[in-house]
Amino acid sequence: MTPRFALLDWTILLVYFVVIAGIGPLFARKNKSTETFFVGNRSFPAWLLGLAMFATSISSITVVAYPADAYKTAYLRLLPAFMLPFGIYIASKVFLPFFRRNQCTSAFEYLEGRFGPGVRLYAACAFLFSQVFRISTILYLVSLVFEQMTGASPYMCILLGGAVIGTYTVLGGIKAIVWTQFIQAFVLWFGAILCLVTVVGRIEGGIATIVTTAWADGKFMLGDLNLASGELEPSPWISLRDKAVVMMFICGLMGWLTEYSSNQNVIQKYVSAKNPKEATRAIWICCLCSVPTWTFFMFLGTSIYVYFKLNPDPRAVAILTGADGAKAESILPYFCVSSIPSGLLGLVIAGILSAAMSASASSVNAISAVGVTDVYRRHMVKGRAERHYVRAARILSAASVLMMMGGATLFLNLSKLTIQDTGAKIASIIGGGLLGLYALGFLTTRGNSRAVGVAIACTILFSSYFAFTELGWVTQEWYMDAWGFSEGFAAWLITPIHTYYVGLFANLILFVVAYFLGGLFERRRKDLTDLTVWTQHITPAPK
Repeated sequence: MTPRFALLDWTILLVYFVVIAGIGPLFARKNKSTETFFVGNRSFPAWLLGLAMFATSISSITVVAYPADAYKTAYLRLLPAFMLPFGIYIASKVFLPFFRRNQCTSAFEYLEGRFGPGVRLYAACAFLFSQVFRISTILYLVSLVFEQMTGASPYMCILLGGAVIGTYTVLGGIKAIVWTQFIQAFVLWFGAILCLVTVVGRIEGGIATIVTTAWADGKFMLGDLNLASGELEPSPWISLRDKAVVMMFICGLMGWLTEYSSNQNVIQKYVSAKNPKEATRAIWICCLCSVPTWTFFMFLGTSIYVYFKLNPDPRAVAILTGADGAKAESILPYFCVSSIPSGLLGLVIAGILSAAMSASASSVNAISAVGVTDVYRRHMVKGRAERHYVRAARILSAASVLMMMGGATLFLNLSKLTIQDTGAKIASIIGGGLLGLYALGFLTTRGNSRAVGVAIACTILFSSYFAFTELGWVTQEWYMDAWGFSEGFAAWLITPIHTYYVGLFANLILFVVAYFLGGLFERRRKDLTDLTVWTQHITPAPK
C-alpha cells in the first residue's frame, strides 16, 4: 500500500526528532568524566529513573514484535513477563545492595573481586555480544515501520534508522538518555492508546467482539503455532522437549534474575539513583509500568487480528500466513498506514520510534560503559585522563551503532515464525550462563578463577552444540549416517531439550560445575568480605 503520510504527520515527526536530538547536546557539554557520562554522578530520583528503566524495557521488540506474536500465534510468550515482580523482589534483596555498596559503574566489576579479572572479562564480552544482538533486533523491527511508512528499501530503512539513533546516542551521556526516555515513555503510551482506540472504534461491538472472536479462535490460549499444520495448538504444562507453560514461567524468572544481576542496562540505572531506597523504588516503578504495557501490546495484536478477520484484507492475510515472505512484524506498521487517519498517524509512528530510540540509546550507552570500564580501561589503556575515556566511550558508542546496522540486515532473512520466537531462542543460546555465575558469587562462598573457568568452558560447549543444531550444522541424518545411531536416538540427540531452555540449563551447568570443582581447586580461602550474602557486613549499605 502506498504510504499516506501527510504534511502534518511529517511535521509531528520532525518536531519529535528535533526535541529529542536537542537534549543530547544540552548534556553532552557536561560529560567531562566517565562518572558523569555513565552514571550521572549517581543523582537520579526514583520517579525519573523508574520511567527511564521502563522505556528501556519497552523497545520496538515490545511495540512491534508483541503485537506480531499475538496476531500470528497466541499468548504463550507473554508468560515470562508475569515473573518480573518475583525477579525484582529477589533482586532488591540480593543483588541491588551489593552493587550499591561497592559503587559500581559496570555490572562486572563485582566479578573481579569475587573470581578474578579473567572471569570479569568473559562476562563483559558475553554481555557485549548479547547486546549487539538486541540492538540489531530493535533496529530491524523499526526498519519495518520506516519501510511501511515510506515505501523505501528495508536496507535503506536500516541505514537511515541507524543514522538517526546513532546521532542521538553518541552525543549524550546517561543524563541525556534518562531525560529523553522520560519523554519517550509518554509519547509511547499516547501513540499506543491512540492505536488501540482506532482498532476498537472500527469494530462493531468494540472490546466485547474482540474478546469473543479471539477466544473462539483460540487466540488467548497458552499455546503456539504448529508450523507443519499451520494451526494453533495448546502447549503442555511440563515438557523439556516442547514449549511448556510451567517451563516458560521458570525461564521467565531466570531471565529477570539475569537482567537484574548481570544486565548493564538495568544495573547502570539503579546504581545511578541517589540512594538504595530510591533505587528500589525505581525498579518497582519500572515493574508496575512494564507488565501492563506488555499485556497491552499483546492485546493490541489480538485486536488487529479480529479487525482484519472482520474486514478481510489480502495483505493482512499474507502477513498472517507468511505468504510471499510477509513477516508478522509488519502487521502493526501496516495497520497504521492503512487504517489510522492522516494527522494522527504521525503520533502513532512517533510512539513506535520512541520505543526503539529509548531502548537503543540505553543499550548503546551500556555497551560503551562495559567496553570502556571492563575492557579498554582495565586491560588495554590504563592511567589516562578522564577526557580520554569519555572520548573512547563516544567512539565505542559509534562503533556499536555500526554493528547494530550490520546485524539488523541479517534479520531480513528470518521469517520462519516471528522475531519474538527467534529472539527467545537466540537469547537462550547466547546467555553465557551469567545468572549461574552471579548466583555462585552471591549465594555461595565457593569458586575461584580455575573452577569457574572450567565451568565456563562446559557452558560454552553446551550452548554451542544447540547453536549448531539450530543452524543445521549438526543434523539427525548426520548422526544416523556417520555414527550409525537409530532414528529415535538420533532425533533425541538433536532435541534433548527445547531451545528455549538452553539458557536455563547453561546456568545450572555453570553453577553446579563451578561449585563442585571449587571444593577441589581451592587450596587457600580468599577474603570474601562483602562479596557474598554469608560474608557481608551487618551495617547497611551507604545511604
